[in-house]
Amino acid sequence: MKSKFPVKKAILRGLGIIFAIGLIFVINLVWFKPFFINHFFERVFVEFVLESPQTLTSLRLLEQVGINGHNANLDDQSLAFQEKQYQRLLENVETLNAYADEDLEGQKLLSKRILKWFLDLQVEQNEFRYHSYPLNQLFGVQNNFPSFMDTFHQVATVEDGEHYISRLSQVPRMFDQVMEGLRIREENEILPPTFVVEKVLDEMNSFVAKPVEENILYASFKRKVDEAEEIGEADRERLLEGVKAEIMDSVFPAYQVFIDYFTELLPKTTSDAGVWKLPNGERFYNLMLKQFNTTDLTADEIHRIGLSEVARLQGEIRVILEAQGYDPSASFTEMIDAMAEDERFYYPDTGEGREQILSDYKVILDEVNTGLDDAFRIRPEAGVEVLRVPEFKEKTAPGAYYNPPSMDGERPGRFYANLYDIKATPTYSMRTLAYHEGVPGHHFQIAIQMELEGLPMFRNLLGFSAFAEGWALYAEQLAWELGFQDDPFNNVGRLQAELFRGVRLVVDTGIHARRWTREEAIQYMLDNTGWAESDVVSEIERYIVLPGQATAYKVGMMEILRLREQAKEELGDKFDLRDFHDAVLKNGQMPLSILREIVEEYIAENKG
Repeated sequence: MKSKFPVKKAILRGLGIIFAIGLIFVINLVWFKPFFINHFFERVFVEFVLESPQTLTSLRLLEQVGINGHNANLDDQSLAFQEKQYQRLLENVETLNAYADEDLEGQKLLSKRILKWFLDLQVEQNEFRYHSYPLNQLFGVQNNFPSFMDTFHQVATVEDGEHYISRLSQVPRMFDQVMEGLRIREENEILPPTFVVEKVLDEMNSFVAKPVEENILYASFKRKVDEAEEIGEADRERLLEGVKAEIMDSVFPAYQVFIDYFTELLPKTTSDAGVWKLPNGERFYNLMLKQFNTTDLTADEIHRIGLSEVARLQGEIRVILEAQGYDPSASFTEMIDAMAEDERFYYPDTGEGREQILSDYKVILDEVNTGLDDAFRIRPEAGVEVLRVPEFKEKTAPGAYYNPPSMDGERPGRFYANLYDIKATPTYSMRTLAYHEGVPGHHFQIAIQMELEGLPMFRNLLGFSAFAEGWALYAEQLAWELGFQDDPFNNVGRLQAELFRGVRLVVDTGIHARRWTREEAIQYMLDNTGWAESDVVSEIERYIVLPGQATAYKVGMMEILRLREQAKEELGDKFDLRDFHDAVLKNGQMPLSILREIVEEYIAENKG
């Protein structure tokens, strides 16, 4: 679906940002605390984006008004810069608290509450600033940088090409800054599990082993420059040579420094998977659960909810499969395996088969996008396209992920499907995945949020996992309720996907709070989902390096469903699903505790 986000609106937004920059400069000269709280909100946002050239590139707020110098630079990832950001965080919290709640109302008060929750948690988490693995098999500069350049750095002019080369030349500096933090972690014995180091080494060695012309940084640039009508042949050749030289002279040597470091680090690591092994690991994990769930649920409570949901969902799946003729005496795993082994549910393991998967995803999204009028009044203007996960990282990447559209309308939302293992994409799972990542899931919710008018900019962009992932999982069930999955096997796919999120509650808390090994967690997920082993392994390894995040899906979904049932019970005949969705979506993402109050206000207003 082609993006329809109006360029005029993006230009006005860009002009607004420029005006805000000038306004904030004046405000900072006159007031420590801006007189109007909305000026403070915009100051916080502008301070953040102006210090992140990569964020500016991804948003494309300023390009429409001729400002593009930031596209020549990479972010500062030094420890000194991080400390500077923390001191500014403390100042912003103090200033925000100086605005009294009783002097605010409506969206201003809501904005304060959302920002305060977010900033307070960052302050609380600062003592654990090194409790992470900056390079791992899922994310880190070693794979985020090539993905960023491929996805976000546009090349339409000679200047764009020169900016691309400039960024390549800055890779050694950025990698050296990341290395500062790695060495501090090593000194404090905050080391990733052995498998993480092994996979990162495999990934980086493969990255530098390919001929330059096959490297994503060169191939992506070549594709873009070949399509750029404003770039002549002489400039094209000069830019390609420049890119090739910087990859050889700057990028590959920077990667080799990381390769050498992790090769030396490998013998010092262990197989311990959970963050319980880190200093004060229990408190750290509790803070991660709070961050991702925006609730006070404990690890034990989440674990028990997970066990209950696993039993419920497995029971519902059994009923459907027995009705389809599967052996009722078989165990759940045997029944799921029997379905998964049926070749009718798979595409050919060929390039053509993978292209057909992408094409069919597009058909699914087009179908659902035209059939939502009974459930929504508000709709996003930005479109969404389906792409394959870049092959250089698909072996360790998740099954799918979503990137939001740019704010100037030039880049639509993008749903990336991992096609590494063809068996990980059975036809009965495709609708559910498309609804989750695309419409009415992530793309639908995030694009609407980005297009909301009259709010401080941070409200258009700030994310909360329990809200976003909870909505996307809710969207899977909603699509089924609206009749888009009438095939019983598609419904099994939906329930299996929800079961997967229920299992996540068990294994995430099992790994980080109950000291499960990686192998124990993999086995539990294999025994209780029927998913492809390649998916299970990558998922478990994801939870190990991103503790707590996987619990947000079910926690968020269950709260949205609970709030919907509350609205139905209290409003009776006055309940309208479109009104409920307006209440949830028209304020952007927020902590679940604040969402609860928003929905309760909507209920009170509609009781009459």
